[in-house]
Amino acid sequence: MAQRHLPTRLGALAVAFALAAPGLALADAHMIYLTRHAEKAATGTDPALTPEGQVRAQNIAAALKKAGIKKIYSTSYTRTQQTAQPLASYLQLTTQTYDLTQLAAFAQQLRALPDNVLVVGYSDTTPELIRQLGGDPGADIAETEFDRLYQVAIGQDGDVTTILLTSLPSPVTPPCANVTLNQSNVTAAAGTWVYYTIDVPECAKLPRRRN
Repeated sequence: MAQRHLPTRLGALAVAFALAAPGLALADAHMIYLTRHAEKAATGTDPALTPEGQVRAQNIAAALKKAGIKKIYSTSYTRTQQTAQPLASYLQLTTQTYDLTQLAAFAQQLRALPDNVLVVGYSDTTPELIRQLGGDPGADIAETEFDRLYQVAIGQDGDVTTILLTSLPSPVTPPCANVTLNQSNVTAAAGTWVYYTIDVPECAKLPRRRN
């Protein structure tokens, strides 16, 4: 079984392309996507995702929604379930749980599946599962690192290619909307004022001039 490792660090606009481009070269491969849970709250025995983590989970879903994923796996903990939920909701899939203490058996199960899958885990279990699949996770995942998104491609001949992508921590800022006021049929008596209140988006406000 051959093994290849292709690290790919991506910017905001390149994530979707990177998920598609490896598939062009590995058209017959079975894709397993793996990620650590997104940013979590600092306290509690079963912490939920922070607002930043919720955004990252949404971005993971946006990146993978056209990756042909048919199954999604997570542990039973809140932070992994919440990371998987946006994609599961979009694809109308039920997130299945797996046993963290049986990674070798789980890896064999994943290798036998004909479908592309997403697996959400932890900073220590995600690299170990990649190794059990025959891939190369690279350096250890730091406690403060949440952006790794792995694509493990298993070819029909058993070759394994590990591609390291990057998930996004914040939404892409849309262009600022134009603000217009069109009141062509308004009339007012002489000597009076007519006032209108309009909501101006923050991005459209001009900075205050300093003298």
